[in-house]
Amino acid sequence: MKKFECAAVVPGCPWHTSSDTEADLVARAVEHMRETHGETIIRETMVERIKAAIHDDKKGEAA
Repeated sequence: MKKFECAAVVPGCPWHTSSDTEADLVARAVEHMRETHGETIIRETMVERIKAAIHDDKKGEAA
């Protein structure tokens, strides 16, 4: 499972999401940026920042 936390891109934002795929996380994050933060244009640099902030969510996985 992969996780994205908006605070990595927008300091102070508590929104986060998890998914099995990076593509799904990027799509969800872009939608969040538009709806919550009022971004009308999502530039490639923002997509790169979102991708860089995605990490594996080890919580809940068996060791």
